[in-house]
Amino acid sequence: MLKLSQVCHVLLATLVSISFAKTVNAEPTATLNVVVNGIHHQKGEICFRVYASEQGFPMSNSSGSQSGCAKITGNSVKKQFSGLKPGTYAVAVVDDQNGDRKLNKDFFGIPKEGFGISKNPTVSIQTGSPKFRDASFVVNKNTTVNIIMKYSLDS
Repeated sequence: MLKLSQVCHVLLATLVSISFAKTVNAEPTATLNVVVNGIHHQKGEICFRVYASEQGFPMSNSSGSQSGCAKITGNSVKKQFSGLKPGTYAVAVVDDQNGDRKLNKDFFGIPKEGFGISKNPTVSIQTGSPKFRDASFVVNKNTTVNIIMKYSLDS
């Protein structure tokens, strides 16, 4: 028969090992703060899509790790994305004026609404849509990225 002190030691050892197992298995998460500047008006909303890979970047409405929209209240909007795995991401934003949550383009594929891409790459007829590698950045524990809204293609 086990003595009471032996039972306490076994129970304590079991509890300690369970707590270490949870600590080891817990994946770290990161928070991404996206700040959009240069908004030209006070109506509509800014829609955000965070991409963890080049798949669908920057135009797909169904790809991406996280997404969301924020009401325009000034010439700057901020949105926070929590629970991301640390890694490489890119962000695309749209100044959604008609509530369809996508970037509307004309017959030639030129945006009719404001847009922005992380790292603010050049977007022109010559360069086309930016590549994931040109807009991506590393997200660690707490990362902030600033995007400047564009209302026309770059020259």
